[in-house]
Amino acid sequence: MAQEILKSLKAALWFMFLTFPIMVIKVNTVYKTIEWRWMNMIFIGVGIFVGSFIWRWLLNRKDRPVAKKDFVPVSTRVQAYLAENPMAKRALQGVLLAALLCFPIFMDAYQINIFTVALMYIVLGLGLNIVVGLAGLLDLGYVAFYAVGAYTYALLNTTFGLSFWLVLPIGGALAAIFGILLGFPVLRLRGDYLAIVTLGFGEIIRLVLENWNDFSHGPSGIAGIDKPDFFGLELNLNQMTDAIYYMMVAFTIITIFFVGRLQNSRIGRAWLALREDEIACQAMGVGRTRTKLMAFALGATWAGLMGVVFAAKTTFINPASFTFLESAIILSIVVLGGMGSIPGVILGALIMILLPEYMRSFSEYRMIVFGGAMVLMMVFRPQGLVSNFRRKYSFHGVDERLGG
Repeated sequence: MAQEILKSLKAALWFMFLTFPIMVIKVNTVYKTIEWRWMNMIFIGVGIFVGSFIWRWLLNRKDRPVAKKDFVPVSTRVQAYLAENPMAKRALQGVLLAALLCFPIFMDAYQINIFTVALMYIVLGLGLNIVVGLAGLLDLGYVAFYAVGAYTYALLNTTFGLSFWLVLPIGGALAAIFGILLGFPVLRLRGDYLAIVTLGFGEIIRLVLENWNDFSHGPSGIAGIDKPDFFGLELNLNQMTDAIYYMMVAFTIITIFFVGRLQNSRIGRAWLALREDEIACQAMGVGRTRTKLMAFALGATWAGLMGVVFAAKTTFINPASFTFLESAIILSIVVLGGMGSIPGVILGALIMILLPEYMRSFSEYRMIVFGGAMVLMMVFRPQGLVSNFRRKYSFHGVDERLGG
């Protein structure tokens, strides 16, 4: 304990020395005076000392061997309980569904819009979770498929007058094709090299959209995009907001069901094997080419679908909406929530999208808080908020099952 206090004290003194010219000395060039702000130095010293001590204490606690080998995280215990009790799981699902359906009744249009965006990012996170969380392929250009879907609907709607529901599968199919086109060149890449290539692919798509004026209208973007048509009904602004919200609830439920089934299917287990050890995966007879291409194609499909929804919701798009920051946010959702975990991705999307919106009153500090929280997560909880729950099957002998 004494050594930790001494180290924290040294860190505080060193930081006070480094920040002395900036935090203490204030020169007034008009009156040619110097103001000495010694209280700032005290605040910095105390803050760094406390922060450093807490940091070292947490690191020591993290590295300390766990006395109880049977310790199980709360999230894993909850998931195990729900898996063993289908009635409790259905009851929880019913409560959540009822809350989602009743949300527009008690909230205003602003809150509904925010939650609609959060649902869109849940679907995007679940799509990227296939590529990153299940297959273990680091994709930093995921926003490119999002842009493909958005521009597909924008161009087909404004040029040929095609409806939202007709273009929706087209946008998903085109995004899947682009996913396959990206997958072929990167079949032999992994790790940092794969991340660099996918990042370059995303930037290429954005730059093409920004500079090909005859095709995409360049930086000016495309305006006047039609909103979704719901059975030919004439809806006002508030009714259209509610309708898009309920549409996104349906999209989210379908995506959760589909991704959950994929995760437990044969191809899902092939993705998990590919993520754990690619060489062993090949040795067991799993086709690397087919497995990777299916991951890229299926992950891109959801991005394309959400791109169509995004264009229809905003009625205006331009290349500035599809920067690398969007890919980073979606990837952060997957990593923060827990790679491979569907509940984790949902929780990560709600945190990443809703908290910054509700912390606008702390606009000067919210990114600092967010960055610090991400650092703490990567150090002390690298598996994410909700780690992936994998069922364990035990084999009981014939004699035991027969009671012999």
